[in-house]
Amino acid sequence: MLRIRLRRVGSKRQASYRIVVADSRSPRDGRFIEKIGFYNPRTQPAQVEFDEARALYWLSQGAKPSEAVERMLGWTGTSDRFKRLRAGEDIEALAVEGTEAQKTRMASLDIRTRRDDLAGKTVSKRAAAKAGQAQTQAQPEPAAVAE
Repeated sequence: MLRIRLRRVGSKRQASYRIVVADSRSPRDGRFIEKIGFYNPRTQPAQVEFDEARALYWLSQGAKPSEAVERMLGWTGTSDRFKRLRAGEDIEALAVEGTEAQKTRMASLDIRTRRDDLAGKTVSKRAAAKAGQAQTQAQPEPAAVAE
């Protein structure tokens, strides 16, 4: 049975994922049939990009998405387009609609990220931890009580 799932890439604590079509018996980072996209959870907001035409093709061939990939297909609207494909709509028209939706989504995310950066809302965990350490170091320790 074919699965559309995530394949981990990247070094320690720097995980990013490829969205691949693989046999369900192969290991997570093992052999795969085709790479159709990627997912980067380390960006703010998380970045998901994949070839929607290929995803629709593999779904129509019987490939089952993993739980994580199924959520991503829901975020991007691909699962709704697949339901319409099964109802009889043309795959080329749905693929074009998907690429236009992806361009619109990426533009809105880019604008939102810039706006949040300007407002100072986007702070990395490392910067927040350094700020917390700086505050604790700046506070003087209580004086010892003489008896």
